[in-house]
Amino acid sequence: MLQPIVHGILLALGLILPLGAQNVFVFNQGANQTKFAKALPVIITAGLCDTFLITIAVLGVSLILMSLPILQLVIYIIGLIFLLYMAWSLWNEKPNNLENHNSMSAKKQIGFALSVSLLNPHAIMDTIGVIGTSASVYSGTEKLLFSISTIMVSWIWFISLAILGKTLGSIDKTGKYIIILNKISSVIVIIVSLIIVKNILHLIF
Repeated sequence: MLQPIVHGILLALGLILPLGAQNVFVFNQGANQTKFAKALPVIITAGLCDTFLITIAVLGVSLILMSLPILQLVIYIIGLIFLLYMAWSLWNEKPNNLENHNSMSAKKQIGFALSVSLLNPHAIMDTIGVIGTSASVYSGTEKLLFSISTIMVSWIWFISLAILGKTLGSIDKTGKYIIILNKISSVIVIIVSLIIVKNILHLIF
């Protein structure tokens, strides 16, 4: 019973550790909010989205959905629009310790977290191609343990990212480094958007 748990933990860590739009956004909101509790919308949304993607990947449903080129194209285009708007918002976002700050509301956090989680084609394909395929070697209780372990890694990771972000925000009393972080976050999201543009052109042509 230990093997599927260890397998799930290591696999989830390997997929979630690389720097991407989702990780950047969770960390960014941890740094920009006045209290850790105010970053809970992005943590919970990202965690629930990963739970949903892992669940449908393990059940095999996502393989059917992603076998449709038109659906892939729609996801890419909608995801691109959200990511570009997110990049613009991050570029203009100011930390809470500056006057006239404009940190993201809970509603906007949830909207962006949904877009970078459910409309991120790379995250979807990683979940389907890696976690879904790996889960197929298990059955019954072992598959359940594998699934739970991968889901728990996501939740713990997002909570940790927000805490690290909040720590940086607490240390940076002037807000100077947070502004730099916001700009870097925006650039990373733009790079992810350019990759999506490339995939859109590939699907069309």
